[in-house]
Amino acid sequence: MIFIIIVSSLITFLLLIDIYHKYKPASKLKLIPSNYNLKSSNNGFEIECFLKIINFSKDKETMISNFNMELDLFDKNNLVDFNYQTTIIIYNTAREKEIRNYWPTIILKAREILKLKILIKANKNVFESNKSLWLKFQWENYGHFGIKQKRNYFLISNHKYYINKRMLVDINLNNSYKALAIKTSLLGAFDDPVKTICSYCEGITLANDILIIGETPLAIMQGRYKVPHELEYGFLSKILCYFFHPTSSLATACGMQLLINKVGVTRITLSLLVGMLFKLIRIKGVFYRLAGNQSSLIDDISGTTIPYDKTIVLGPNNAEMICKQISEILKINVAVVDVNDLGKVKILASTNKSINSILNKALKNNPAGNDDQKTPIVLIREKT
Repeated sequence: MIFIIIVSSLITFLLLIDIYHKYKPASKLKLIPSNYNLKSSNNGFEIECFLKIINFSKDKETMISNFNMELDLFDKNNLVDFNYQTTIIIYNTAREKEIRNYWPTIILKAREILKLKILIKANKNVFESNKSLWLKFQWENYGHFGIKQKRNYFLISNHKYYINKRMLVDINLNNSYKALAIKTSLLGAFDDPVKTICSYCEGITLANDILIIGETPLAIMQGRYKVPHELEYGFLSKILCYFFHPTSSLATACGMQLLINKVGVTRITLSLLVGMLFKLIRIKGVFYRLAGNQSSLIDDISGTTIPYDKTIVLGPNNAEMICKQISEILKINVAVVDVNDLGKVKILASTNKSINSILNKALKNNPAGNDDQKTPIVLIREKT
């Protein structure tokens, strides 16, 4: 009887915490990248970036009291100095409003959208060779929740450089199959997953090929990554992370908090308790099955290529739909996979279940790599 009371009290306590997290006052503003244009002229190089800030609240207005941005230029994994000027333009109405040095406080009503255009002027082509531009936005939300400092980072690359070069790495897999790893520029949230992947594969694929997409690059293109400074981690995330192996992405307060935000502390705690019981009889992995796919797909900082090594990356959304859309365009089978250098293969989605057994054998050597290979797209091709 006492045991039942303790368990009931624990579950009630955890549910109350989840309810609080779900309904507590919070900013509903989101900064979403739309697209960008690259322009060159005799006077230098210009980049147009289009973004929008959406207030997803149904009834609360929120103020944007400050909005700043910084730029980092990466050449491979190194920062490069360059001179640039930025101009922020609000173009909600027919008349554009240019903002140069001072951001005036803007009120965003419930369900309202603020459209922004960022002009970046540089004195040289910043996208020659393999360079990428890292846009770092730091902005303030002010409203019924208090004041919230937000950070959003987005990457821009010149994909034409690699698409035109068609850089392929031929990898022997086994007696029946080989892999063609397709080198790409760094991918980012400005890149539409379907269009970008199809652009890199155009003119390369054959009828019986199987296209493999890494789950982390896909998630990055979907904008499914967080800067740790944005996470409000609490005492429960600090406690729960202690129960995981030090190399796990859930072994830090921020990694754990991100999972709590997605599935709730009740599910995580109960999954952990059940998982520990099954470990006593030497059955592993029960926690990850009970806590859901995201629990095994989160990559904590340092788990991803530069500059995303400063962010926590979630697993992708709608992987089945992405596979289907790409397959309809390229007319080949497509799969989204999570593979590591230890030979573990997890197929998140595929257009044809019959290819799963082929992939489980062919991908054990991880032909896409996990480090700086920049080959997130791989074609599995039958040997002739």
